[in-house]
Amino acid sequence: MSRSVLVKMFLLSILSFSTAPAWAMERVVVADFSSGVDKNGIPLGWQLKAKSGKADFAVIKDGNIHAVHLRSADNSFAFQKPVKVNTRNYPLLSWKWKVTKLPRGADSRTPKADDQAAQLFIAFSDAKVIVYLWDTTAPLGSTEDVPAPPFLTIKAIVLRSGDMETGKWITETRNAYQDYRKLFDGEPPPVVGMRLQINSQHTDTSAESYFADVVFKRQ
Repeated sequence: MSRSVLVKMFLLSILSFSTAPAWAMERVVVADFSSGVDKNGIPLGWQLKAKSGKADFAVIKDGNIHAVHLRSADNSFAFQKPVKVNTRNYPLLSWKWKVTKLPRGADSRTPKADDQAAQLFIAFSDAKVIVYLWDTTAPLGSTEDVPAPPFLTIKAIVLRSGDMETGKWITETRNAYQDYRKLFDGEPPPVVGMRLQINSQHTDTSAESYFADVVFKRQ
């Protein structure tokens, strides 16, 4: 299943939720993965979307970091969550991620090899989506147009590429407000959802990653 179809399903599901807007706070915590899990082991407040094969995941503590651990073996799955954040007030998106195994031969520029060990999506209410990638091959810093159904526009930014930094926690901070303005040439509406994803089914390989401490912050 293509990334664009997954995002279409993602938007359709999260837009059915109504969440209270964030205001009068210095930060909006989307996930710190310390709040426990439900009876199926899914982090509280998140939804599991297994699109290909069986999802292999766990909520763990790595040192002092609470994280979700994702493992893909020729499959694709994600965790998603409805949120409501105005990036004009909270422009900075920060998170930690660690990749310990990249899908061999993967390349986000090639549909038949479009697998990543770690992807973080933010969806806006106008059906525009930004996805931040840790790719195996695509050049660091590259920006890609992702094929999408008619009512969606998806842009990908490669934040990490290759295995030079695998095996260690990396903290990312992006100005989501500015990223939207640069990518879509307009003023961003509210963010309505987030997705954390891993996949390796196109390359018939395997991948492994961790996510932690996803937060929107004031400037």
